[in-house]
Amino acid sequence: MNMITHSFYGKLSLVFLILILFLGGSLAYISMKSSLMFVEETQQKVNKDLAFEMAMEIQPFLIDKIDVENIQKQIAYLQGINPQVDIYLVSGGGMIKGVFLGEEENASLEFNYIDTEPLDLFLSGGELPILGQDPLQGESLKPFSVANVSIMGETGCYLYVILGGKLYDETAGMLAESYIIKNSMIGLGMILIATLLIGLLIFRWLTHRLRSMTTTVQAFEHGQLEERVLVQSNDEIGLLGNSFNQMADTLVSNMEEIKQVDKLRRELIANVSHDLRSPLASIQGYLETIQQKGKSLSEADRTKYYDIVLRNTRKLGNLIAELFELSKLDAKNVQPDLEPVSMAELVQDVVAQFQPQAQAKSISLKAVLPDEPLNMVNADIALMERAISNLIDNAIKNTKQNGEVKIIPSNEGNRVNIKVSDTGVGIPEDQIARIFDRFYQTDPSRTGNSGVGLGLSIAQKILELHGAKLSVQSVLNQGTTFSFSLLPYRD
Repeated sequence: MNMITHSFYGKLSLVFLILILFLGGSLAYISMKSSLMFVEETQQKVNKDLAFEMAMEIQPFLIDKIDVENIQKQIAYLQGINPQVDIYLVSGGGMIKGVFLGEEENASLEFNYIDTEPLDLFLSGGELPILGQDPLQGESLKPFSVANVSIMGETGCYLYVILGGKLYDETAGMLAESYIIKNSMIGLGMILIATLLIGLLIFRWLTHRLRSMTTTVQAFEHGQLEERVLVQSNDEIGLLGNSFNQMADTLVSNMEEIKQVDKLRRELIANVSHDLRSPLASIQGYLETIQQKGKSLSEADRTKYYDIVLRNTRKLGNLIAELFELSKLDAKNVQPDLEPVSMAELVQDVVAQFQPQAQAKSISLKAVLPDEPLNMVNADIALMERAISNLIDNAIKNTKQNGEVKIIPSNEGNRVNIKVSDTGVGIPEDQIARIFDRFYQTDPSRTGNSGVGLGLSIAQKILELHGAKLSVQSVLNQGTTFSFSLLPYRD
């Protein structure tokens, strides 16, 4: 029983079985009840005027007294026509004053008063069948005929005729055993059984898809991530299957993304660890040298060592600052303070800042401004300066001596496009698609002395805050161009 109630098919079948049994019982009860009511209605309609006709015959024997002997003779004559009736003389208050039974002459009454409301309803023309109490059988209700009579001067009395008497009970019993009723019940039972079987087959067919879906979900749960529900319809079960398939695709995609992010995170940790370890080892080595040699070091060597230690310390500081800045941008803890910015002026200022670094490597660094005025843009000037600085710094570090780095701003429709182009080492084609992946840091986007190469990631995050996308074009050993466009300023 537990297996049945624990499965959806079992529950559905059990509910359907209960409904079928209830429906069958209800139909059987209604059929029997309707048949009995038909007999009652027919008998009452056929004998509707019986009491009235009897009242006309026996009224003369009720004037001074209840002349039982003459009444019985008259009733005996009338019962020759219909011997299956019981006759009662009833006062207006419902008390039985006279009893003239048909077949059961010696039967005793269950009570001496009857309810006269059905009698009045009959006399007023109420809809048949109307059932009244049978004094011989307690609360049993039977069809009757009634007429008003006067008993010893008391008006409003009743001649109350119970139709059928014992025959009525026999008729009801015969009706229950009637071959018509039996055949009807057999037919009804066969119909209900056929309906039940067909319903169970249909339910099994419908729940088969749910069972198949359950198998797929369980397989997915146990690691078979390629499993999907076979959708064959657009109904609710089909929609459920589609929803599961979409959810499964999303989960698999997210899992792959998490794996990729985890891989990139490990790569970043390895790169950061390497770039932290190198300057720290250098700092430690030179400080130990200074400590061990002490006063034996010349002032020039001591100054040289201190400069190296200071340079590596600054390098560590810049690295830590970049990591902190990237983490804030990645967590969206930085919100740009947008204002109108002249990109021509900003580009020239940033180029001027990097001229000493470019000249140290004999690199030509210049801003190529268009002839027409550049549009004003909406930007956070500090963040935008940081993004362009990172792109220029990356270009200088990846460009060899006597190379060239150009910053080219231009109007494109109502937007302003910025390009940072170099003649450097370039990026291998198979690495271009990944240089902006989260945590991805490799040598193709930086030289060996450029730190962990977080500048491009920081620039990308800053531009995303401005609704811009940083794109790249590169040819190995020929150069690289980074570009982005900004929306114009509007009041």
